[in-house]
Amino acid sequence: MLEDTYGHTPYHRAFDLADVYGVGYDEARAAKRKLKIGFIGAGPVVQSKHWPAIKRLQTIWEPVEVTAFALRTETQAHKVERVFGGKWYPDYREMLRHEELDGVIVCSSDPVHAEHALACLEQGIPVLVEKPIARSLVDSERMCRLADEKNVTLMTVANKRYSPPYRRAKKFIVDGPVTNPAMYIGKFNLGYPYVDLFESGTIHVFDLTRYLMGDVRTVRAVGVNRYGKNRRKFPVDNAVCQYEFASGAVGSVYTSSSALSFKPWERVEVYGDYAWLDVDDQYKLTLHDSELEGSKYWTPIVPNTLIFDEEFGGFMGLIENFLNAIRGLEQPLVTGWDGHHAYELLVAGELSLGRGGEVISLPLEPASADEEVQVWLKASGWPGKF
Repeated sequence: MLEDTYGHTPYHRAFDLADVYGVGYDEARAAKRKLKIGFIGAGPVVQSKHWPAIKRLQTIWEPVEVTAFALRTETQAHKVERVFGGKWYPDYREMLRHEELDGVIVCSSDPVHAEHALACLEQGIPVLVEKPIARSLVDSERMCRLADEKNVTLMTVANKRYSPPYRRAKKFIVDGPVTNPAMYIGKFNLGYPYVDLFESGTIHVFDLTRYLMGDVRTVRAVGVNRYGKNRRKFPVDNAVCQYEFASGAVGSVYTSSSALSFKPWERVEVYGDYAWLDVDDQYKLTLHDSELEGSKYWTPIVPNTLIFDEEFGGFMGLIENFLNAIRGLEQPLVTGWDGHHAYELLVAGELSLGRGGEVISLPLEPASADEEVQVWLKASGWPGKF
C-alpha cells in the first residue's frame, strides 16, 4: 500500500533518488502482473476521482489498464473515450461478454449496484463497488455471500480509510496512545438539497465509525425535518445517531443537510485514556496526549505543488489495494462485508428514526428491515420529484 507521506512524494524518492515528483522508474511496481480493469458507470465520480487516481498510479509505473467501460449516455461516453481511453459499451452485459477483465469497478447509480456487482461476481470477476454498496440489506448480503462462495474479491468504496489523516488515526488507536477508546464523535454536513442525507454522504462517517471503533451493538437516532427543503423528500434534514459498541464504548454521529457543504463538513473525535485525537475535514489530524506538552498535529503543506490530491483523498490507495488484492499480494482494507455493515448502521438509524427514537439492536434481519425503511421513506414522499 502507498507510503504514509500525507500525499507528497516519498522522502527516499525526492531526496535520495532526486526524483522530485516521484515518477522515476519503479522496478518493483512495474514488475507486478498487468491488470485489465473495466468500469460500469463512468459519471462524475469516475471522471473526477477514480480515473485521475488510476492515471496517477500509471504515472508511478503501476501496470494497470482501463480496457473498457459501460455507459448509457453517448455524449459522455465519447468524452470519456477521448480523455481517458477504453472501449465504450452501451450495455454492461456486452462488456462482460466480450472483454477479458481482471476486475470491474461499479460506479453506476445506487439502485443498480447489486445487479451490476452480482453479474460480475457470477463470472468470477473481482469487484470494487461505489458506496453505498447497495440500496437494500438483502442485496448487499447476497453480494457478500456470493463473493464468499466463489472466493472472489468484493470491496466497496471507503476512500477515507485510505486517506492519510484517517490512516494515521487508526494507527494511534491500534498502537497507542489512544488505545481502548471509550468514546467516539462524528459529524457530517451535506448542504446539497438533491441527495439523500444518509445514503449520499453520511455513509462515509458510518463506515469510519466501524473502522475506528469496531462493531456496533445498538443504535438510537432522533431527527427533525426543520426546513423541508430536500427535493428528494428525505424524511429528516438534521439527525443524531447514538451508539453502543461491542467493546463497551459509546459514541454518536450528528449529520445535517441544512448546513453548508463548502464549509467545515466532517469531523471525527476518538477519546482514549488521557489521550484523544480529532480529524478535521479529512485534512488535519491532531493528537492530544499530554497536559504539559503541546498537542501534535499533521497537515499537508499548502501551497505545495508536490501534494497529490488523488493520494491524499484516498482513491489511489483504495484502487491500489483493489489491484493488489486481485493479484493476491494484499488483503482488502475494506471488504464487501464492511460495506454491508456500514449500510446496516445506516438502516438501523433510519429504523430508529421511523420508530420515534427506539433503540435498535444489531444485527438486523435484512428483509424486514428493508421493508420497514421503505415504508418510512415513502411516507414522506420520497424519492420526490425535481
